[in-house]
This record gives sequence, C-alpha cells and structure tokens, in this order.
Amino acid sequence: MKKSNKIKLNKACLKQGIWFLLPLVMLAMQMNAQITKRERPKQWETLIPGGRFMDLFQPIPTMATLTEDTWGADYVVPRYIDNGIEDQEWSYWGGNTLLGSDGKYHLFVCRWREDSAKGHMEWFNSQVVHAVSNSSLGPYKVKEEIGPGHNPEVFQMADGRFVIYVIDGRYTSKDIHGPWEYSTFEFDSRDRRINDGLSNLTFAQREDGSYLMVCRGGGIWFSENGMATFNQVTDKSIYPAVEGAYEDPVVWRTEIQYHMIVNDWLGRIAYYLRSKDGVQWKIEPGEAYLPGIATYTDGSHIDWFKYERIKVLQDEYGRAIQANFAVIDTLKHQDLPKDGHSSKNIGIPLNVGKRITVLNEDKIDGKTKSIRVKIRAEKGFNPHKDLDMGSLRFGASEHVNFGGGSKVLNTEKSDQDLIVTFNGADNGLTENNFVAKLLGKTTDGELLFGYARLPEINYIEPILSARMPTFTKNDRGNMIEIEVENFGQVASEVSSLKIKATDKNGDIKIITAKIPPLDSFQKTTISLKVDMDHRENKELDVEITIFPKNQSPVLLHGSILLKK
Repeated sequence: MKKSNKIKLNKACLKQGIWFLLPLVMLAMQMNAQITKRERPKQWETLIPGGRFMDLFQPIPTMATLTEDTWGADYVVPRYIDNGIEDQEWSYWGGNTLLGSDGKYHLFVCRWREDSAKGHMEWFNSQVVHAVSNSSLGPYKVKEEIGPGHNPEVFQMADGRFVIYVIDGRYTSKDIHGPWEYSTFEFDSRDRRINDGLSNLTFAQREDGSYLMVCRGGGIWFSENGMATFNQVTDKSIYPAVEGAYEDPVVWRTEIQYHMIVNDWLGRIAYYLRSKDGVQWKIEPGEAYLPGIATYTDGSHIDWFKYERIKVLQDEYGRAIQANFAVIDTLKHQDLPKDGHSSKNIGIPLNVGKRITVLNEDKIDGKTKSIRVKIRAEKGFNPHKDLDMGSLRFGASEHVNFGGGSKVLNTEKSDQDLIVTFNGADNGLTENNFVAKLLGKTTDGELLFGYARLPEINYIEPILSARMPTFTKNDRGNMIEIEVENFGQVASEVSSLKIKATDKNGDIKIITAKIPPLDSFQKTTISLKVDMDHRENKELDVEITIFPKNQSPVLLHGSILLKK
C-alpha cells in the first residue's frame, strides 16, 4: 500500500473514531455537569467506624442468581434483580415499605412505562402501585395500581387508617389493600416563607398520634393527627448551613429521638441529623450515604449512578432496619425509551442500634464519676457474650464518633440484660446533648452502636409558636393582636412574650405580654392597646420572642405593613 493511501486510511479511521467517541465524551460532560464536588471538613478524616451514618449500611444478601439478562449500563450488570422491584416494562421510583399485619411487606412505589416517549421524564405522569413481598428486600410483585402520583410515602395513622402521600395530594384507606380515596392535604404556612415548595414531604408520628412533617426545603410542620391541617413552625431551613442542592428528606422517630437524612443531589452527598423534639436539629459529621453503597454478601458491587428518595423501614421500636432507594444507572435525561437504561427501587439492610438505657438519676456532665448503662438482650444478640468490652465507648457523639468517650469499668448481669459501668471521665456530655451514644464492636468484630436518653431532660415539652402580629384600630384605640398556638404534646404554663417593632427611621417600640396556659394544639389571640402612629403607611421590622418556662426562647422575625 502506498504511503499516501495509508495516510488517507488513518485519517478516515481517526474521523470514525472521533465520531464514535463523541457521544461518550458528551455523556461524560453531561454527567460531570450534574456532579459538584463538595469539600469535606478536615475533621471528618478522623471519624472512626460508626462515626458516620454511612457506616451502618450492610451488604445485601445474595438473592436468586446474578443475571446479565436485564437493562443497565456495564457498571450495574450483572446484578441480583430480585432486590427491590424492577422489570423490563416499567421504570420505578421512590416509595417506602410497611410490614403488614399479614406478615408480608408492602411497598408503595410509583412507576411509568419504560418505553414512554419522554423516557425518564415521563415521571410527571407516574402511577402509584402497591407491591407485596415475603421479604423486606424483595422481590416485590405489583398487586394493584392505586392512581396518579409521584414520590409516594405511606404511613399508618393512630386510628389505623393508611395514608399515601404523593406530590400535591394523598390516598387514604382503612385497609392496606384498599380501596383508596384521593384527597388533598391542607397547609398553613403561618406567616412564614415556605422553603423550596411543598413537595417531597416526609412524615413521622409522635407519641400522642400527632404528626411531624418536613418539606423539601427543610421546614418543620405539625398536624394534630396526620390528616388535619399541617402548620409550619419554623421560619428557616433546618438543613446544614453549607452549600447544597437539598431534597429528598426522610424523617423517622425511635423510642429515643428523631432522625433525618437529607440529600444534596448535586453534590451527591447526604447528611444525617438528630433531634429531641423535631424542631431543633443537630447535624452529625460525616456522610449519611454516597453512591457506591450497594454491595452484596458475595462481594459483588453495583455502582448505581444516582441514589435518591431514601426511605427507611422501621421495627417496633422505631429503629431503621433497612433503607430503600430509587436508583438509576445514568443521567435522568439520558434515560430514553427502549435504550437499555431505566430505574428501580432497591433495599439495603442497616446495622440496627442496640436498646440501651442510662441508669443514673442525676445529670451527667464532666464531673460525673461513673455512668451505669443497661444494654438489653434481644433476638440474635446476647450482651453477656457478644460485646467486645475493650472497644466500647460511651458519651457525647462529638467525642465518641472521633474515638473518645468513657471506657468500661465493670459489668454485672441483670437477667438476660447486661449493666455496664463506664468511667465518667471523657464522656464529653454538656447541656447541648440530649442523648448519649454507645459505640464499639462485637466479639465478631462487627460494628455496634446505640443511643440512650439522659437523666433530667424533658423529652416532651410544649412547642409555642406565634404568627406575625396585626395592627388594628377600634373604639379602644390602636391595637396589636398576635396569635400563639401550642404544637407540643403537653400543655404549656404561663409564658411571656416580647414584640420589638422597628420602623425605617430606627424608632423602636417594645411590647410585652403574658401567654396563658395552652393545651396541645390550642391557640389564643392576645390583644393589646399600643401607642403606635397610624397616620401614614409604614413598614415595620418585627421581632417576636416567646419565653416558655424552662425552655429556650422561640424567635420569629419578619416585616409587616402598618396601614393608616
């Protein structure tokens, strides 16, 4: 072959190679456009195993056989398709699982046809379905189609009724098998800005059957029973105060505390938070989850591109025993009809926290000499034999997560349970802690953890919340009215209220009042005569502070227009 022909042939091959590689390059660029690297705090590098929520994800048991006869990019094939729910005909998204009274697991998930013209973007027309399995991990089989809706989350109310939340509505039924009736929730923002809209809602039942709800943007809402109006009590997001494209919150309550995970979808990093009352939240260090957490007991690994819509399956004590995710193998916009890409719901087992109780009656702090902790036995766990005593640490999570905390002094049997006495030194507990954490290993080298409530802390308190005041004029003169409601589960005592109003000239008016005792979900309107110029329209900067007895002050800040 002549040299010139060789050159022409090489050029042709090069052109063909460029055109062949161009789509791959473009796909990589698009994927990178949906990924932003978030800088981690340097301190996270010193977290020990069990210091971050992500350490709780367990290998998924192998299910049936590995198969290559399924959809998906190379990095998710072969896989065990019996985990969760998937098939060739439908794309699945979101959803959570309940254990029914029939002993079966019930997954409420949404789906759309995989061959829809819009591909993944057909989610706008998704349908909610009810799928059932003998195992929490699957495989799930669809038993009924419930109706239109997206991002479902099911919960059971205190009266036994089931509610399936979907964006912009809900389905309710007296039986987990239906029939289902569609209706809508009612929301009252109570003069507060709604953070990032009312979608991707998540719910947790409180001890008295009332409900806590978290909206997509991190606002906290309460309803008297889960069907009654949800009322917003926060005026700022409770999410981490760091850059993030937050969505997909999930909230749950255990017998100890409230838990929450929220996902930064752009940074592909999730955060874990804890709370005593569902209003004030503590952000834990380390990642709650990241892509790459799906591994199997045989060592195989499935590298899903996105993990979203996390939900948890809870046991009878409220503990999270399994996480469910919506996963996809590529960019959502790259998931086209009949292209070999799709999405599904998967389940991943979690390391379950041990049930522990602090036996001390007095407040625990840096001066405490010893801390007695009862570790309860339960099925599959014998604290007399299964604890690596030298590994155990107890105290504030800020200490324990980084290797600190109190060490074991001695142990004593309490029937099947075990009482462990820790040296009080280095417990790290202060007034900022509402629970203590146990962290260590079993004799088999497995991670072991648990949380315990602390003495002299009131875990169920009034939650007083005010609306913005209104200024009116009547035969008594210029009046200010302000509504206050108690969203706690117990009655409040007499409390004080301060209103600070500042106009554009810097003139300040301070108004104080008493709030009468209020039962749970009871409200009152306080009317006060006030010396305020009403001759012209003026905008006032208003700061409201409620001082509940033996609680931290509650603040609300905003502006109102005072009309002449």
